[in-house]
Amino acid sequence: MPNTLSAEQERDAISLIRGFAMDAPLYAKSGHQGTAMALAPLAHVLYSRVMRHDPANPHWPDRDRFILSNGHASILQYSMLYLAGYGLERDDIKDFRQWGSLTPGHPEVHHTTGIEVTTGPLGQGFANAVGMAIAERRLRSQFGDDVVNHHTFVIAGDGCFMEGVSHEAGSLAGHQRLGNLICIYDDNHITIDGNTSLAYSDDVGMRFEAYGWNVVHLGEMADDCDGLEAALLAAKAVTDKPSLLILRSHIAAPSPDWTDHHEAHGNPFTAEQVSRTKAIMGIPDEPYWAPPELVSAYRNFCAERGAAEFDQWSKRKVASSLDEAAWDACWAATGIPGWDAALPTFAQGEKIATRVAIEKAFNASLDGVPGLFAGAADLTGNTGTRLTDQLPQSFEHQGGRQMHYGIREHAMGSAMVGMALHGGIIPAGGTFFVFLDYMRPSVRLASLSRAKVVFVWTHDSVGVGEDGPTHQPVEQLATLRAIPGLQVIRPADANETVAAWKAAVAHDGPTALVLSRQAVTVCTDGAAVGPGAAVVREAETAQVVIVGTGSEVSLCVAAAEELAAAGIGANVVSMPSWDRFAAQSASYQDSVLPAGLPVLSVEAAVTFGWERYADESIGIDRFGASAPGNVVMDKLGINVANVVAAATRLAQSKG
Repeated sequence: MPNTLSAEQERDAISLIRGFAMDAPLYAKSGHQGTAMALAPLAHVLYSRVMRHDPANPHWPDRDRFILSNGHASILQYSMLYLAGYGLERDDIKDFRQWGSLTPGHPEVHHTTGIEVTTGPLGQGFANAVGMAIAERRLRSQFGDDVVNHHTFVIAGDGCFMEGVSHEAGSLAGHQRLGNLICIYDDNHITIDGNTSLAYSDDVGMRFEAYGWNVVHLGEMADDCDGLEAALLAAKAVTDKPSLLILRSHIAAPSPDWTDHHEAHGNPFTAEQVSRTKAIMGIPDEPYWAPPELVSAYRNFCAERGAAEFDQWSKRKVASSLDEAAWDACWAATGIPGWDAALPTFAQGEKIATRVAIEKAFNASLDGVPGLFAGAADLTGNTGTRLTDQLPQSFEHQGGRQMHYGIREHAMGSAMVGMALHGGIIPAGGTFFVFLDYMRPSVRLASLSRAKVVFVWTHDSVGVGEDGPTHQPVEQLATLRAIPGLQVIRPADANETVAAWKAAVAHDGPTALVLSRQAVTVCTDGAAVGPGAAVVREAETAQVVIVGTGSEVSLCVAAAEELAAAGIGANVVSMPSWDRFAAQSASYQDSVLPAGLPVLSVEAAVTFGWERYADESIGIDRFGASAPGNVVMDKLGINVANVVAAATRLAQSKG
């Protein structure tokens, strides 16, 4: 097998990529041709000359990571995965953007082999890359650079850098001095509306220099493979700063009709214009031109190169003295067997905020869950994400497990998605629940990607108190429950909080832990978390069921005791997780919410959605107010008297 590609093969490979970039959107009547055409040489250099990867072992832990942040140019990455031998074939390219294909409109992790993250909204992939670089550095310090020592490469465009998340993530990466992160900025001066000058006059290079990045202006080098390789290798040699390589490209090059035209961002090419471009490139005017001998040579080259890298790494791993149990737990994103034996339990009647309980659970898990990596957006002590005696993650302390994201909720969310998808890390990040709005795009993408992120949101109700309605979430819980694939748990007390952490470690996707600021009475054994809901107080003869979540469960128990004294039997159900309860059998659900018994829900949030379970709901269908938390709760009807009155009325009306 050849150990190199000839100049002719490299030229033809770049032409093949450009041909696919024109043909696939043309026949799909949808897609983005121009960027993929312009960046074909760069993609070729990355996959064939610079990145360490092995198509035969696509999940190799020490591979370089590649992210296409401007994911609308997905045909560029699909072309490379086809050429490099990751399992895509011509028929997959022909099925571009079609139902059930391996080549959807934007790259999707777990869907197409070789895709590392799901990129869609611009800027997200860039921020994911920051998280991947942090994960690599932490793992390198944990296990040694003989088994973890790789780079994260990301291509981003003007749109990525206009989006706000790039400002947060770029600042965080510069502060962290992530020398293992290399971003190529596709500076093509084009947006959908027209030239970037319509709305954009930033000096991106100066901006990133101010963040502390190594900034290199490559200029007119988009077609210079040797120059691109030299620049990328030089960036790899910079170990104390992330690198931004600013590449002046020309969208749709070498098209005689659409080069440097903003319409080339989308799908403007006619068949005749594709033919004219192929004539300039000197390739046959046929759809999906891919000479078998070229494809075979390219795949053989990538396979040989990748196998050699993987073999060398495998030998280093065998020779290393790493902790195998910790290594396996990290890469499986779980705990070492028996890890949960160290978790705390809490006595009935004890008063403790669930945000305090999660901190106790995290710290009890430090040895047993070696991938745990926790932090917050400037609210570490407030959100229960402080790890005892753990150094902050930094350039100086690269093994630190405590992450300070600063007041950058969006970057925190996106970086955690990158960490989880990198592998080896279970990221847990906290902020106040109302600030979910700053990070909603990354929460959605975590769910779409099945990224094992633990989102910790505290100060979960109007119980926040004096900060007032701007800081009192009432609608956030309902919006989380609407996101497919997101495990949402609002534990009733400290025992349910510990059970929720166990459920998060066992889950194969993201988990939202919604926790209280105020102390709440321990009133459960935590068993409701497993099935999502369970009876925590059972009447001898029930006339009504009272369902609560979070801090309201103990209130429901107190109300049931008053009802019992008045001769009304009430079962109390804790329902910490709608999604887990929905996954149970109909018979189990009926045992918790028996047919014929009226149901009253109690939750210090909007009542939207409770109609699926409750006949009547006590909630807060308005914004809150500034006052002590217990006063706000009481004034807005979250009190024992209101629950007793509503349950009595409901029991009598159904009786």
